[in-house]
Amino acid sequence: MIKENILFSDAALNAEIEKHGRVRSLKKDEVLVKPGDGILFVPIVLKGSLRIIRQDEEGQEVFLYHLYPGQTCAMSLTCCQSGKTSMIKAIVEEDAEILQVPVNLMEEWYKYPEWKAYISNNYTNRFAELMQVIDLIAFSNMDKQLLHYLEERCKALNTKVLDITHQQIADELHAHREVISRLLRTMEQKKLVKLGRNSIELLNK
Repeated sequence: MIKENILFSDAALNAEIEKHGRVRSLKKDEVLVKPGDGILFVPIVLKGSLRIIRQDEEGQEVFLYHLYPGQTCAMSLTCCQSGKTSMIKAIVEEDAEILQVPVNLMEEWYKYPEWKAYISNNYTNRFAELMQVIDLIAFSNMDKQLLHYLEERCKALNTKVLDITHQQIADELHAHREVISRLLRTMEQKKLVKLGRNSIELLNK
C-alpha cells in the first residue's frame, strides 16, 4: 500500500501519489528498464536498492550508481522530461519495492514545493555521484575503479561477500576479464579482498 510508504509531509501531494502512483515489487537481478525502453513512469525506491548502468548500442556497460529507499533516478527524470527513451539499465540489486509515478504528472506536481525540492535534490545528488564515476574513469587507475565498484555493491547488499564472477565485473566496468582477474589477485595480495569460487570478500581496510 502506498499509504504505508509516505515520503512527503504535504497531504495534498500524498493524496496525488495515492491516487496516481503504483507500488511494484521486484526480485533480485530483475531488469526494471533497459536502454531504448519508453519512459512511462519515474521509479522512487521504497525498499531494497537498484543498480544503474549506462549501456551503449553495442551492449558495453559502465556502472554509474545505486538507488536506495527514498531516491529516484536522475537519468530517468532527464529522459522523461525530454521525451527520449531510456539511456540506462536499472537492475534490482536486492529484492525491492518501487513507487511508479506517471511521467505526465512530473511537471504538474512542481506546484508542490516539497515535490520540486525532492526532484532538485535528487538531481544534485545523482550528479555528484556521476562526477565521482567520471573522475574515477578519467583520472584514476582501473584498480581504484574496481575497488569503488566492489565497495558500492557491498554497501547496496549490506554484505562483505559478493557472489559474482570476474566476467560480470568486467562487463559492468567495460574492461577485459583478464585485467579484472589480475587486479583482483593483486588486491588479494594487498589483503583488500579474499577471492573464492565465483565470490569476492571485501576485507576491512
